Amino acid sequence: MARPKNQAERRAQLIDATARTVVELGATATKLRDVARVAGVTPASVLYYYADIQELFAAVFERSAATYFVSRERAIVQAEGPVARLRACVRSGVPWPGEGEQSTRLLFELFPVALRNEGAADRQRAFVHQQTELYRQVLELGHKSGEFTLIGDACALGRSFVALEDGYAMDLLVGDATAQDIEDRLLDHARIVTGNPAFGRSG
Repeated sequence: MARPKNQAERRAQLIDATARTVVELGATATKLRDVARVAGVTPASVLYYYADIQELFAAVFERSAATYFVSRERAIVQAEGPVARLRACVRSGVPWPGEGEQSTRLLFELFPVALRNEGAADRQRAFVHQQTELYRQVLELGHKSGEFTLIGDACALGRSFVALEDGYAMDLLVGDATAQDIEDRLLDHARIVTGNPAFGRSG
């Protein structure tokens, strides 16, 4: 690993190395020495920047969650109208093959960190809230325009979408569903909660 110009660059390199290692080995099997090996430094060098592997995991989770959210937000903003925006919201939450599935796998590997690291727990709560807000805003937009007839509170419905995404993503990661299956199921949910037939699978 090339010598970094500053501490921020070194931390970013260590986060990259940790993310690659977690995807390859899994979080439970990843050790500090594995990260050091991939980063091309000594374990002592890693500990200069992070107190332990859990703190490093928390940093990886924070960056991954932020990147994932920004990508979703961008996709939604580019769509026009409530129906298109809700479709974009749904589609951006599906772990499509390639980068989407890999980023989802990384986040799932790191979710348990939130059970033992207060900083990671705070970030997890914020991550869920941010995604719920994306749905809430789109659902309320559709309600105000008259295109959606919501069956409940927009915030609660938004949270239900996020919960379904998480559950369905686990199905995919263990080989019990495809990305297309997940999108179809979420669109069915969108049709039910909005009363809008445009979310039928052939819509």
